[in-house]
Amino acid sequence: MAEDAWAELADAFVDGAYATVKGRVRTHVLHRQLLGHLPPPPAAVLDVGGGAGHQSLPLARLGYDVTILDPSPAMLARAATRVAAEPDEVRGRVRLVEGPGERADELTAGSGFAAVLCHGVLMYLDDPRPTVDALCRCAAPGGMVSVTALNARTLAVRPALEGRWDDALAAFDATTEIGVLGAPTRGDTVDGLSELLRANGVRQEAWCGVWLFVDWAQIPDDADAQAVAEVELRAAAQDPYRTLSRVFHLVGRRG
Repeated sequence: MAEDAWAELADAFVDGAYATVKGRVRTHVLHRQLLGHLPPPPAAVLDVGGGAGHQSLPLARLGYDVTILDPSPAMLARAATRVAAEPDEVRGRVRLVEGPGERADELTAGSGFAAVLCHGVLMYLDDPRPTVDALCRCAAPGGMVSVTALNARTLAVRPALEGRWDDALAAFDATTEIGVLGAPTRGDTVDGLSELLRANGVRQEAWCGVWLFVDWAQIPDDADAQAVAEVELRAAAQDPYRTLSRVFHLVGRRG
């Protein structure tokens, strides 16, 4: 049995990152952005690398049929705990599947999903292509593919704001960094990922920013998350702000 590389980070993600104002704002912003492209429920949604279900469980509450696929038993255990606390009708709309993203179509029996999500996953992969290929295979004709990735064009901002000037200077030419949780991460560009989608018959429909002000600023725990999210949503949808975001959200549609 392969070692669960995410076991040690499960608590940091679920009880740490997602529980902060920054984490709640990220989830809310992505949720609002998704609703602008999703078909109405009960459409089938596949969340690849969905972890504890922070992005897809709110969709199940709205009536969507959700499949969460993740390679980490520890993360899926956290998802199972969260799903178990939901009402019967919500629990009945969620399925958990263990396995890597590049085998998503095989592990879901090649199901044609109305929407395929892959958020915060590609940055941890040395090569995003096998997973992106699988995401596109899982989408039904006319289905949506939604990915988020670390913005390779803003890697110098965080070290600069932290006063790490040598690191900031090097980051202008870098494509990787050590993320806030201590794990190596890799950046992508909107154009680069759009080309990978296009090679699989998925055209770019829209892209937005995620994490601009909330990532660069120190947000206190008692901040009004809703007010912060409204500012982030406004910035995420327009230039030049979206181009400065730490993460970008790319939505494609399979032809």
